[in-house]
Amino acid sequence: MTTPLPMAPDPVRAGVPELGVAELTALREEIRALAKAKNAVILAHNYQLPEIQDVADVVGDSLGLSIEAAKTDADVIVFCGVHFMAESASVLSPDKTVLIPDVKAGCSLADSITPDQLREWQAQHPGAVTAMYVNTTAEVKALTDYCVTSGNAVPVIEHIYREHGEDTEILFGPDMFLGSFVQKRINADRAAAGRPPITGFHVWDGECHVHAGIRPSDIDAVRGLHPDADFLIHPECGCSTQVMEYVAAGDVDTSGVHMLSTGGMLDFAHDQAEKARGDGEGAPRRTAIVATETGMLHPLRMAAPDVDFIPANTQAACGYMKMITLPKVRDVLRDGTGVVDVPQDVADRARLSIERMIAIGRDANAPLGGE
Repeated sequence: MTTPLPMAPDPVRAGVPELGVAELTALREEIRALAKAKNAVILAHNYQLPEIQDVADVVGDSLGLSIEAAKTDADVIVFCGVHFMAESASVLSPDKTVLIPDVKAGCSLADSITPDQLREWQAQHPGAVTAMYVNTTAEVKALTDYCVTSGNAVPVIEHIYREHGEDTEILFGPDMFLGSFVQKRINADRAAAGRPPITGFHVWDGECHVHAGIRPSDIDAVRGLHPDADFLIHPECGCSTQVMEYVAAGDVDTSGVHMLSTGGMLDFAHDQAEKARGDGEGAPRRTAIVATETGMLHPLRMAAPDVDFIPANTQAACGYMKMITLPKVRDVLRDGTGVVDVPQDVADRARLSIERMIAIGRDANAPLGGE
């Protein structure tokens, strides 16, 4: 465990008060001691509070965290994130005990489609291939043919058309903004190659309430204040479709717009840090506007301290993510509470949809790129 980096300012803590230095230090030491005693690995999602990220063994996106945890020899996984993420960890590590510090930490996007709703949708489109975002419950994944992430959704959907035929119906969900992004990207590539647009691509009407709340007006305002800034935007954002249209119309400088998953944003930050080292002292600071949940600012600022990362909307904080606190992490480690248990039959079917996606990613050299 490395020494924690100093915490970057978090524009919104969703009502969670900051801990005093003495209490913070004591909790960190107690948590690390408990993790060692229980042979536990602590995972923290990029949207978690800074102090949660700093105490974790691994920080990243939900699927990447689950994959890394499965590689460890830990007996216990403490997943600091929302419930569907802990389920994914359980699916990929059936021999490990998975704990979540607050079992009520849900997800508006995962809750936007239920297993019954998906079954009904599939019944309306017999023979269709189902592709679901990883931000879904284990039960929904169990009904899915292929999972996707925001980083690999395009190559996975392209694979489905290659393998099943271009007239294949695809049910994509639950995020309507990611679905729109995927459809536009694929059709743009097809148009450039002189091919007709895809048809039969059906998108579920679901959304992440945090990302959907980042609107074009937010982007216009913050870009007006920082006209030379890079613009990092997550495909789930409600403004992503409009931004793509701005780019196509020439209203936005394409060199400054980056449609990125959380993993892609971190890659951007690492690249900027490398450039800053090459430029040496005295080089002007760069600015990047970030359109995603505000917790992402912490790992970005830690990765590239010479870049000013600015939130597109300071209110874009997920209250579910912020339900995970250091005292709760300590408590589940100490007491063994918050167990996440996915029934074996559900886990086996859910694992298959994830493994298909991972196999496609290996063949296409596509990034997993979590949420």
